[in-house]
Amino acid sequence: MTKKITVVGLGGSDASHLPLGVYRKLTSASHLFLRTKEHPVVDELRAELPDFRTFDHLYEENDKFGDVYAEIELELYKEAEDKEIIYAVPGHPLVAEQTVQLLLQNGGQRGYEIHIAGGQSFLDATFTALQIDPIDGFQMVDGLTMKREQLNFRQHLIICQVYDQMVASEVKLTLMEDLPDDYEVKIITAAGSSEQKIVKVPLFELDRVTSVNNLTSVYVPPVEDESILNHQFSALRAVIAELRGPNGCPWDLKQTHQSLKKYLIEECYELIEAIDEEDDENVVEELGDVLLQVMLHSQIGSDDGMFSVDDVIRTLTEKMIRRHPHVFSTAVVSGTDEVLSNWQEIKRAEKGSGKKESLLKSIAGSLPALSKAYHIQKKAAKVGFDWDHAESAWEKVQEEMQEFKAETAENHADQTKILAEFGDILFALVNIGRFYGVEPEEALSATNQKFKRRFEYIEKKADELNLNLEQMSLEEMDSYWDEAKSKGL
Repeated sequence: MTKKITVVGLGGSDASHLPLGVYRKLTSASHLFLRTKEHPVVDELRAELPDFRTFDHLYEENDKFGDVYAEIELELYKEAEDKEIIYAVPGHPLVAEQTVQLLLQNGGQRGYEIHIAGGQSFLDATFTALQIDPIDGFQMVDGLTMKREQLNFRQHLIICQVYDQMVASEVKLTLMEDLPDDYEVKIITAAGSSEQKIVKVPLFELDRVTSVNNLTSVYVPPVEDESILNHQFSALRAVIAELRGPNGCPWDLKQTHQSLKKYLIEECYELIEAIDEEDDENVVEELGDVLLQVMLHSQIGSDDGMFSVDDVIRTLTEKMIRRHPHVFSTAVVSGTDEVLSNWQEIKRAEKGSGKKESLLKSIAGSLPALSKAYHIQKKAAKVGFDWDHAESAWEKVQEEMQEFKAETAENHADQTKILAEFGDILFALVNIGRFYGVEPEEALSATNQKFKRRFEYIEKKADELNLNLEQMSLEEMDSYWDEAKSKGL
């Protein structure tokens, strides 16, 4: 005997829209099962339907819909073991019906024939109710599982299964990450039926409508004001492409990778300064300026036919996944030290087993000298070329300072040697900082900013006294310096 499950759709509205073939299967079924009885067709045809069973109780017994659907699937297999059954679902069986997808995926392997007998999708009634043409571009998503990154706000967007205030609230919060709080949306309930209801509300009121139920969907009209979506990556990409296009900006058009290098360095330092000043608004602006440099270089690569920003993002994404097996795979780490160790091992494996290169070759030549010294020392330390203790590094600083003093004490001091000895002091001091986790470029930048703030305070006091700085004594300036320091400047 063939084990068979026939699936029919109850449609998206009332019985007047029910196909004749589906009506006959429902009313003549020997064994009828309903995913839910909460549907207008069930209410209208109750007197004509044979005895039926529903799975409504499973929704109350389980916290997750996935568990409900899995139980329904197994129960249907059990019931169809020795008899042919009819399984009725809301709408069309192949539109937003997870239980039907489970049956189609697994039923054949279990020896069951799954037959889809049709039905009317709620989408037909929804398009009619909203008077929209899906040919203009249409997207349907499940309100229970929708993700921000999957939404296309330039098309008609219908969000189904918004069956209660909790789901409506989650949908609202997700939409508000991209759309203004007062963006007008429509709530459609029981589309196509005599109980059809369409309510227009600003987005922030989406979860305050009391008539939300299992026949409710939310319609988000396409965005017409492109500036609303200026925060999306696609908008930035289009702007940069336009700037480099035939009718773009002459300055942007003439830029090359080489010509932009100085701007990238400058923007990075301005970002560091904003971070040091703990100025969040400025950090946002400076991060944008750094991103602009990335986008310009990527667009130049695209214009030259060499690479695009897609290649940049893909390369970075794949590298992050490869180098974090403890996050994206099964590797286990005990702490940050092991994370860094794994990172270096994976990085070495990525480089392959070709010609062996210097350990220091990977250090960027464009780094500022202090940062470069820091990274040179870190690389050397990884293979054991390092002091055992910070005390030894302090002794090296003292040694270099004595050599510098001796060189400068000469009557005919050699400027080249003085330069070299002073460099040795700086290099040794960088080593001290490294023992205490201090990045020298960051430390010196912070000190520069501190000096600037306190010196500007002295200038301000001189202005208040109608004095030029040259007219102030060193003692006076020191006094105001201490005053600035006491104020936390």
